[in-house]
Order: sequence, then structure tokens, then C-alpha cells
Amino acid sequence: MSHLNDLIRQLATKDEALARDIEREVTALQDRRAFGLNFERHQPEAVELPGRKVRRGDKVRVLPPRGQMPKKENERLFKVREIATTDDGRVAAIEALDDAEAIVEVAIEDLVVVAEFRDPIYPGLVSTGKVERGGDKPYHSVINAENYHALQALLFTHRGKVDCIYIDPPYNTGAKDWKYNNDYVEGDDLYRHSKWLAFMERRLLLAKELLNPDDSVLIVTIDEKEYLRLGMLLEQLFAEATIQMISSSISPSGMARGQEFRRSDEYIYFVTIGSAAPTPIRLGEEWLGRRSTSTGSLRWNGLMRSGTEARRQDRPGMFYPILLDAQDSKLLAIGAALSPDAPRDSYVAPAGQIAIWPIRTDGSEGRWQIGPESAAALVPKGYLKIGRFAGDRTAIAYLKSGEQSKVEKGVFGAAVIGKAGHIEVEGSAEGNLALPTTQWSLLSHSAAEFGSTLLRAFIPSRRFPFPKSLYAVEDALRFFILRKPSALVVDFFSGSGTTAHAVMRINKQAGGARRCIAVTNNEVSSDEQVNLRKRGLRPGDTEWEQIGICDFITKPRIRAAITGETADGAPIKGVYKFTDEFPMAEGFEENVEFFSLTYESPLRIEANREFSRIAPLLWLRAGSKGRRIDVLPAGWDVAETYGVISDLDNSEQFAQAIAAAPEASIAFIITDEDRLFEALVRELPEHVEPVRLYEAYLRTFEIEARRAAER
Repeated sequence: MSHLNDLIRQLATKDEALARDIEREVTALQDRRAFGLNFERHQPEAVELPGRKVRRGDKVRVLPPRGQMPKKENERLFKVREIATTDDGRVAAIEALDDAEAIVEVAIEDLVVVAEFRDPIYPGLVSTGKVERGGDKPYHSVINAENYHALQALLFTHRGKVDCIYIDPPYNTGAKDWKYNNDYVEGDDLYRHSKWLAFMERRLLLAKELLNPDDSVLIVTIDEKEYLRLGMLLEQLFAEATIQMISSSISPSGMARGQEFRRSDEYIYFVTIGSAAPTPIRLGEEWLGRRSTSTGSLRWNGLMRSGTEARRQDRPGMFYPILLDAQDSKLLAIGAALSPDAPRDSYVAPAGQIAIWPIRTDGSEGRWQIGPESAAALVPKGYLKIGRFAGDRTAIAYLKSGEQSKVEKGVFGAAVIGKAGHIEVEGSAEGNLALPTTQWSLLSHSAAEFGSTLLRAFIPSRRFPFPKSLYAVEDALRFFILRKPSALVVDFFSGSGTTAHAVMRINKQAGGARRCIAVTNNEVSSDEQVNLRKRGLRPGDTEWEQIGICDFITKPRIRAAITGETADGAPIKGVYKFTDEFPMAEGFEENVEFFSLTYESPLRIEANREFSRIAPLLWLRAGSKGRRIDVLPAGWDVAETYGVISDLDNSEQFAQAIAAAPEASIAFIITDEDRLFEALVRELPEHVEPVRLYEAYLRTFEIEARRAAER
């Protein structure tokens, strides 16, 4: 290796960029595992950005003439050296990245900007519409973007704050179901599996940083084509997590696989991080009769000791009175233990109270299971329970530490202290909660009936290939977010928007304000692309973009789900089934905003010229709730959940205003002055996070670009 390194250093004197690329590949080879999953991690990946304005210094490709399909020669990358206006329109002088001497002039309209995934990007968001039916609830977000870049943007807004990521990535069947480096991956591609693994690894590494390291879950669906490789990839990337795979039947009649057995199921990986674990829930009627692990009802244990060492003299410190109200038998207090030689009759209960002692069935004096201090600590939590009163005796029960832990984790459902003064939980009142086995075979998970057919109710006459069953996604999520009323769910392979739809269903069932960030691109299917190109259209043209996945499927589906109406204003026909049943035309009391990801110039951002593009990111970081500050304030502005200050001469007023906003948790401070920034930070309330603009924003994406180049 030393000789190879010497040769690389010699090459660097003549071609530094080439030497750097070779060194990166050599490093990748050195890092290869002797065992485990090996693949070409440095397969190049780039994405075209149709509609993005061409600027000097951009990387670009030359588009094929209108009416023609892209060819291999169109994959060559160029750099824009100059842009000029001529009699024939605007033209750019571009030089080939692989040959600096190859300089040509091309019409601007025949160029498309390209972003390689090792290049820094500076994202913004532009709103493309919203639906508001949820009052003051936070907003769901649907983002039209290349998902790798969207994940980079979310690192600025939600690093370490996501409770659940649910994704249904390309299954890599070889049937042109996904693109790598702007080209469809087909079954005869020798690097098909390496490309898929490189594609997935890049995105999962970013997803890992979004997930809450203390308590979160990654859910990934896949079929038999890549489930083994995906499992090994997850083991390598999430070495500290617990990983379990479920087999789920999604097509009772099966789907054709040529001369192979018909495929009827797929697989779901659950990657639980930190303390995360599936929470037992009340399974619907469809699950009944199937094997499951039941939690049972909440278990109360008798407070009076039985068996060995159960007499007063065995543990005198556990012989004490429990005081009840003489009128309604409610628990009032725990008395102190009597001294070993003090007779029970020597204790006189306060007026209006009754003292309950641990008296055994034979009339002898027994003892309680725990001491008076421990018993007193259980009372305000409702962990001590008084039974039916009979004369001067009654059964008293308590929750042991294990049951207390289950209550606090929500295992039995919602918990409240009832009128009788003890804890009452959903599970004990309405039946047992349970976890299913690893084999899911349910009618509600049928992708044909509750995926494709259900989707047509919301967007009639529009088709989307292989949408997930709404109820299958809902079930997978419920085990992890049902007890988290403010859970944040991210889906960066959103497709038709099933995950966001399922989160809204869970909100309606269980209350709360869970929200979903759904990311999908505006890709047009391969068959539709052929027809569009024959008509002389290209990506970026209005007629092309209007039938892309995001604009044609995802946005209309989410809009229809909330409003209860199709795009033409007709009430949606049909009824939701299973966990709860109600007409689809009722819609949901939810808010959603639609965005498109933009690519900004860092110089314009630093000059405060693109604040309107950065504003949605600030709002998302603050919880996507309430009013958004869309215009750069002349001095400062404070909304419900955050504030922005651009003139630090107003620091005192700003600090007072944000302290007076009870939900405000972030202050975005626009300044280049260290001293002024630090002075304002000292004035802010402790619960308000200070974020310096635009330093924090720019640093996030510059660091991520360096890391991407090293991978």
C-alpha cells in the first residue's frame, strides 16, 4: 500500500481531483469487510434538478433534443463557465468535467442542473398549498424533493427528534421500479444489488441521525428480492438496536412470479432504538383467535402478607393503620407503625376516620407487605386500592414495581385516578392488550382491496402501482406511536401518501396531535415518459410535472383524505373499516401544508436575500404549529412557537416577547457578531433554544457534504 500511496501523491501534482478520487476508492477497498456485506459503496449517484435556474459554476447535463429519449452521451457532466444573452436567447459556455479543453456553447433551456451527492446543497422550501381543518393542531408536511436532499434538510430541522420512520423503498425487482443516477435499474444490470445497497445505505445513514437515540423505531418493508441484503445492511448500520422481522400476507391469492411460487407476503423490519419496544395494544376483531402475547389485565396484589413470616412479630415495622373516611371508605392517610410492645387498642383514629389493620382470618395480628413510607408514596399515584368495606375490615391491594412500570409506559392504555382514589387503566376496564406473533395474515392488509381499490375512492381515475394497504401501515405504526400523542413520523419514500393517511387515522382513534413529514419526488413512470417525450416534452415542463407522483397522486390523496372530498368536490364514497368505522366523507380534523424543495445560493442566504425560502425550515424546526414568520422582520417577530430577530438593538424587547409566549421554544438570531449573539443568549429564558443564523444552517450542510464525499 505504501507504493500505491506514493503513486497517488505523484499523480496529485498533475491532477489533484483525479488523485483524490483514486485515493477515496483505495480507502473504500481497505475498509471492506472480510466478512459481512460487501458492495460498491462509491457507485456514483447524482440527481437532475429540472426547473432549477442555471447559474454560473453549476454542474449541468445537456438535455437530448425534444422528442428524443436520453442516451448515454447525455450523462456527461459539464460546468457552466459563463452565461450570456444573444440574439437567439440566453446561452451558456460549458466545459466538460472530464476534459477542461472541451468547451461548447449551449442554449440555457437545453441544460439541466445536476447535484452530485458529494456536493453541498443549501435547501429551502416553497409552499405549494395547504389544507386547514385542524384548528390549532400542528401541520403535517408533504415535501416534493429528491429524498436524499430532503433528509439532509431535515437534519437541520429534526436531528435526533423523530419518533418513527416508516419507509417502503424500491424493491429492486428489475422492472424499472426505481432510478439510480438518473437511469432506471433493470434486471440485467450486473451492479443492480450494489447500486441498491449504496442507494439505501446513504439514506439510512441520514435517517439514523434523525431518529431519537433514546426511544425510536425504524420500520422498513421489503420483499424476497432484497430482504437478506437489507437485513445485513440494517445489522451493520444499527449495531446497537434490536431488529426483528415480521412476515405479512398482503395478497391472499398471491401474485405471479413467472414459473416460481406465487408471492403472497412481504417482510417488515422493525429496528427499535434505545428503550423503544412494541407496546401491547387492544387488537381488533380481525386479530381475535390468532396467537398473540397478552399482557393480561392490570394485576393488583394483596397488601397483607400471607405465607411465611406473615405475623406482626415477624416484621413489627410493617404493622400500621391505614386510615379511611368513615362516610365513604375512601383512603385518607397511612399511619405510623406501632412500637412492638404497643397494643393495637392504644391507637385511636382521628374523628371521622376508621383505622384498618392487617388482621388475619383467624383474628391474629398479621403485617403488611411494605412499610408505611412505601405505602404512603403509593397513595398520590393511585397505586393503593381499597376493596369492599365490611364492618371494620376491608381488602387492600397495591401495585408492585413491575405493574407500576407497565402503567407508566402505557402498556395497559390510558391511566387515570378514578373516583375511588386508585388508578384505572384502559386495559383493565375493556379487556386485555396484546402483541401479535411474527406472522401477520389479515384481510385488512390486502394491498389490492385496501391499497389500490381504497386509493381510487380518494383519487378516482388515477392509478398508482402497488400502494400499501392503509390498515397494514396503520397497524405497524400503532404498536409504537399509539401511546405517543405528539409523535413525529417521517416517510421519505412516501409514494401515494399512505403513511400520512395512517397517522391521521391514529389521531382520530386515540386523540393527540401526531404529525407526519412525507417526502416523495415528482417522478413520472417509465411508460408515461416515452409518450411525453414523443410529444416533445421534457422534465420541468408544466405538462410533464403535473402528472408526477407528488402532484398527481400524493397531494390530491392527502387533500381528499382530510376534506372528505375528491378533487371535483364530490363526497368520497366508502367507509373506513376495522379499528374504527366511519364514512370517508367525514374527513379528518387535521392541517397539512405542501412544499417543494429548492436549492439556494449560500451567498444570497448570508445576504438575507432568501429568507422566505428558509422561513418554512425554521417553522418546521419549531414544531410546524401556528403562524409562520415568512417575511424577514425589520427588527424582530415572535410567533406562537418561535421568534426571529434581525436587529439586535432590539434584544431586550425580543427577549421579553419570547418569554411571554408560553409555547415558544426556539429563538433564531441573525447576526455575525459573536459578542451580540452571546449577550442575547444570556437574556433568553432557559427553555428557549438559541440558533444562530445563518451559521448553524450553512454549517449543517457543509459538514454533511464533507461526510458524503468521504463515504
